[in-house]
Amino acid sequence: MDLKEVYKFISKLSKSNVKKVKLELPDFKLKVEFKDLASQKSQPEVEIKVSSEINDKEVEKVKEEKNYHVIKSPMVGTFYRKPSPDAEPFVKEGDIVKKGQTLALIEALKVFNEIESDVDGKVVKILVEDGSPVEFGQELFYIEKI
Repeated sequence: MDLKEVYKFISKLSKSNVKKVKLELPDFKLKVEFKDLASQKSQPEVEIKVSSEINDKEVEKVKEEKNYHVIKSPMVGTFYRKPSPDAEPFVKEGDIVKKGQTLALIEALKVFNEIESDVDGKVVKILVEDGSPVEFGQELFYIEKI
């Protein structure tokens, strides 16, 4: 019995109601067992939510207190607060920033893109942790206009 014949045999068996087959020839042994998928209990779908260190309720509270200017991610990538691992962050909460000042970097396709402030103001909240993945349009910073 060659491999093609084995595949044909198994294919025909899978379309039948046979659950188990054991075939023994002088130079060949085959044991096939089909599991009934309908009788198996399906696994419940599990939603996995990655929690960040920043509490969503805290973010909403800060956002509602004042109408802050929001800096959003212009792309999908990895968010970096520092120009290099051993350097100081570009900005910290409470820092005063000028329009055009670099706030962070987003790495996408091995290219580092500067995220700049488009207003003069004070950094009220940094919403993303260093090294975290970000999505297009994700809120990164709350800036209080000065």
